[in-house]
Amino acid sequence: MIVKDMNIPLEKLDYQFQDKPLLIGGMAMEYYGLRKTGADIDLVISSSDHARLKQQYPHHVKDLYGDIGICEFEFEIWNQIARYNYEELKVGAIEEPSLLIISLEKLLFLKTLAIKHEKYYKDVLLLVEEIMKRKNS
Repeated sequence: MIVKDMNIPLEKLDYQFQDKPLLIGGMAMEYYGLRKTGADIDLVISSSDHARLKQQYPHHVKDLYGDIGICEFEFEIWNQIARYNYEELKVGAIEEPSLLIISLEKLLFLKTLAIKHEKYYKDVLLLVEEIMKRKNS
């Protein structure tokens, strides 16, 4: 699937999502034209989709402080980020045909939670600049 010239090959997972996955992280930054994405594609998905996908890929599961990720192909697919789940993070998302794009404000929130890492600090600055530019135009 191509979204704004970005390749997001959900078909590789051989899974039919009940709820549209929510794109977060670097690829969401690229979607908004803020910077290029890294190597992985970060998604947050509904709890029902996560439970079924976890059964499909039981040997590709990792636990990051209680956030459970399914890491297969170039995807990191999470049940939550910093204890914030799909339902909380999808508020205000942009709807694309096969997925949702996290809102700028929610993306800023997630990046701010990890601000102690220089990469995320730089992302916070980019996001604040973009949000203010949009607000003032």
